[in-house]
Amino acid sequence: MRDVLEVLEFPKVRALLAERAKTPLGQRLALALAPLSQEEAERRHQLTQEALAYPYAPPEAGTLEEAYQKARGGARLSGLELLRAAQALEEAIALKEELLPLQNLLSQVAAGIGDHGAFLAKVRKALDEEGAVRDEASPKLFAIRRELKPLRQQILDKLYALMDRHPEAIQDRFVTLRRERYCIPVRAGMAQRIPGLLLDESESGATLFIEPLSVVKLNNRLQALRLQEEEEVNRILRELSEALAADEELPGTLKALGLLDLVQAQAALARDLRLTRPRFGEAYELFQAFHPLIPNPVPNSLALDGERRLILISGPNMGGKTALLKTLGLAVLMAQSGLFVAAKKATLAWPDRVFADIGDEQSLQENLSTFAGHLRRLKEMLESATAQSLVLIDELGSGTDPEEGAALSQAILEALLEKGVKGLVTTHLSPLKAFAQGRTGIQNASMRFDLEGLRPTYELVLGVPGRSYALAIARRLSLPEAVLKRAESLLPQGGRLEALLEELEAERLRLEEERSQLLSQMAQVEALRKRLEEREARFEEERQERLKALEEEIRQKLLKVEAELKALKEKAKTQGKKDALRELLALRERYARATPKVALEVPRGLEAGQMVEITSLKRQGRLLELRGEEALVQVGPVKMTVKAKELTPLKAQETPKAIGLKPRREVKEVDLRGLTVEEALLEVDSALEEARALGLTTLRLLHGKGTGALRQAIREALRRDKRVETFADAPPHEGGHGVTVVVLKG
Repeated sequence: MRDVLEVLEFPKVRALLAERAKTPLGQRLALALAPLSQEEAERRHQLTQEALAYPYAPPEAGTLEEAYQKARGGARLSGLELLRAAQALEEAIALKEELLPLQNLLSQVAAGIGDHGAFLAKVRKALDEEGAVRDEASPKLFAIRRELKPLRQQILDKLYALMDRHPEAIQDRFVTLRRERYCIPVRAGMAQRIPGLLLDESESGATLFIEPLSVVKLNNRLQALRLQEEEEVNRILRELSEALAADEELPGTLKALGLLDLVQAQAALARDLRLTRPRFGEAYELFQAFHPLIPNPVPNSLALDGERRLILISGPNMGGKTALLKTLGLAVLMAQSGLFVAAKKATLAWPDRVFADIGDEQSLQENLSTFAGHLRRLKEMLESATAQSLVLIDELGSGTDPEEGAALSQAILEALLEKGVKGLVTTHLSPLKAFAQGRTGIQNASMRFDLEGLRPTYELVLGVPGRSYALAIARRLSLPEAVLKRAESLLPQGGRLEALLEELEAERLRLEEERSQLLSQMAQVEALRKRLEEREARFEEERQERLKALEEEIRQKLLKVEAELKALKEKAKTQGKKDALRELLALRERYARATPKVALEVPRGLEAGQMVEITSLKRQGRLLELRGEEALVQVGPVKMTVKAKELTPLKAQETPKAIGLKPRREVKEVDLRGLTVEEALLEVDSALEEARALGLTTLRLLHGKGTGALRQAIREALRRDKRVETFADAPPHEGGHGVTVVVLKG
């Protein structure tokens, strides 16, 4: 029987993953990916999530692994191979240093990368940037090459001098190598002019390559030094290869690099296919799930739980039933293998085994038919599946007589329900649709079909069994009506089941259309509500800003007025009260002119002397004067200016209520009640100064009777004040002992 991974096309997912791996290590891990333990799968999910949040580039670990395996096998690596291995290790260490500060699972994996300091130090000392062995790699090599360089130059100098002495015998003036020995090109027939050893000749025979006798000993010494150099270089390379093979940290480094490459490939696959991290639970819940291997797939949602363990999907061929089975199966396998899944949101149970009966499996050797192949797989499900298993059965009951197939299929479904198995089943058999309708543990579903366009929509509809649409399609294609009616009469039970399905689908479509309209209207209402809330928020923000600006403007004006009044007080002390009074009147006139006169409508029924209520303060008083949009109102002993629109006329019989507001200080009368002695004396001093500045002769001080302490302190101060002529109690009907009347000096 085919492996369930192949049946569900999991190898294709592996191939997509391997394409995104950067190294052979990661590619091998991707192609060998299979379900893991739940703990390891959840760890891979977290690693993938972290790789999505922090992309990184893994080093080229393929050359490192190849070099390591060759060195482990006893091979002597070339300088370039060793250099590339060292460069890969340096990149791996740099990646480790980059990931460690993250302090997450990625940094834990990166911690598995070793230090490799000993090997890297040897390579840096022995090899240059191109992988050639340095002179300083060993003292012996340094000595050999120190002798080689001048010897080589000595040979060249002798040969060029010889050619300059016999230019007529020289074909071209250059020195070349033949048989690893330096020689010069001599014209054929002129060899007697330059005695030496014939090493080679040109193809035409016109040029002879002769090693002159004068450099034979030097070439011999040069050849001997070259052999010693080669032997020493090979020894150094062998030593570096052995150091690489003996590095105990390398297996851990390769393992960490492979996993890091696999994880970044999983992150790339999730980005490219719009995959989502799954969660594991007790049930299967897929929202907007799709087949990851199908271009432009149609997403569907489904759920399998304790109440709805099996979903029986019916509908026309090529409608997407098989793809839906594979969508769920692939989601489970991908989640168990540490991959993200193809859905917007996914909660998956962890099945102990996934059973899949999808597609045909014939065995010519065992002489088994397609139906027999299905039965073998169904037999294994019935024998081995548990309540924790997931079953995916395609075309249940097909391949045999419909009546017998329906009976056998119903028995199989009953057995699976009794076991508590969860899964998806597809079928064309009407008796199975009737069996599933209203039965506990199993739910009917169908794949929607566009009858107008004669094409499937690949959309799953839960709760409604599907139709084959054979007669509907035939009628759509204008087959003779008589033939269609005869066909309907030949259906079991007179085609009543198909007619019922047609009515159910029409009702479902109508309800779905109403639901769509309601959702659209709700969305419009919600959008309108949000716009109103935003507008209200903007208005409130603007109002607060205006209030703040107005408060600041008033505060600045008050500060300015206070400063000017203070200046006038000082001037009155130094220059006389008449000049100060004149400036005070000018100041009052200036601010009076600065007040804009706006003609606003005054509430009807307001007249001077009338009793009114100030609505904003909930207080009553007498209207003294109307000033355009403002009005002067006497509330108890207090006179205040308010907006005229805030006043409401009172009927004549209404009596104003007593209020407890503290009256403000007027120039002719100062209310000192409730103040401390110090505060009262300051107020008296300011009032006396202002009264003199305004040319007043008398001043009333309201201090109340109480204990008499405040009255006594004020009178003591008045006796010492040079601005006071005399003072006395007010008449009994004007306050008596609670009021002191002060007469100022002229």
